[in-house]
This record gives sequence, C-alpha cells and structure tokens, in this order.
Amino acid sequence: MEHRIFDKTDKGREEIATRKYHLPSRLRPLLVMIDGKQPAGELLKKVAGLGLNADSLNELLDNEFIRVVEDVEAVQAAPVAPPVTTGNEVEDTVAADLLDGTNQFQAIYQFYTETIKSTIGLRGYALQLKVEKAASIDDFRALRDPYLEAVLKAKGREMARSLRGRLDQLLYIGQTVPNTTVIGLNVAASE
Repeated sequence: MEHRIFDKTDKGREEIATRKYHLPSRLRPLLVMIDGKQPAGELLKKVAGLGLNADSLNELLDNEFIRVVEDVEAVQAAPVAPPVTTGNEVEDTVAADLLDGTNQFQAIYQFYTETIKSTIGLRGYALQLKVEKAASIDDFRALRDPYLEAVLKAKGREMARSLRGRLDQLLYIGQTVPNTTVIGLNVAASE
C-alpha cells in the first residue's frame, strides 16, 4: 500500500465541499491531502502525528472516498517501451517524459498547475480550480485558450508563445494541432 497513489472520488470531493456523508473529523485531514500525486507512504508520514495510518487509508478506500490511481511498484515493474524519436528535439523530450511513467493526463495537469502558479499567480486561482475539476484531455483542451489569454495578460506575448508550444505538445501528442488563435497572440498554433 505504501507505493500506491490515491485520488479523491466524486464522493470524496463532495464530502470535502458539503460534509454530506459525515466522514469522521479525524479522517478529514487525510482526505483533504490526497491529491493523486503522492504515494501513500509520503502522505502517511505527514499525518502520522494525527494518529492516522494505513488503516485510515483503507477506511477511506472502503467507503469510496478515494480510489487507487496507480501502484508505483507495478508501474516500475512494467516493461518500458523503447524511446520514440521524431527528429524534433522538443517533441522527443515530451515523448521521453511521458515514457518515464507519467501519463498524458498527469503531464498536462502538472503543466497547468506549475505554470499557472508561476506565471499567473493568484489571478490564476479560478483557472486552477477548473484544472482541478478537469476529468479528461478534452477538458484540458477547453482550458487552453483561457489559460493562454491569462498568461498573455500576466507575462506578455513571448511567454505565452513559449508556453503555448509546450502545452500544445502535451495536449495533442501524435495529432495535428488545430489552427486556433488566442486574442493578442494572433498567431496560428502551429507556429
């Protein structure tokens, strides 16, 4: 269990927002900390002082407040595909990153989360909430233009172009990037 990664279910998110299911208050801090990124062992170290342990995680799992996203040991034991090269250094870097065990959804989520915080700051809070609610790659694609417009306003054209290129590579791996423009950039996405 120590190497498993858990994320909240819809029921878990609802419990945090409304307290509808009357989760015992001792388990609430653990549920709040579960984010789909940290292995269970790391989470348990952080909450050990609260008297929470693997049984606490099992209780959340049994009551369907959380679900297993992946088992790190199983991922590490799985055979790794050989590197794919396209001749484009940036695309090859993105492909290599994804082969290192990060799936496309997680890579896009991480990109949005890190860059919203570092480039937009507190003004990106509403956008970050939308990223948190995204349940598919298409949801992330729908956030592309509002994200780029926010970066353009906060950091200017060059930063927006740079981030647009990286984001499009993650959003459209192995696909043609659609020709869309963002107000202020006035440049096709394929540039």
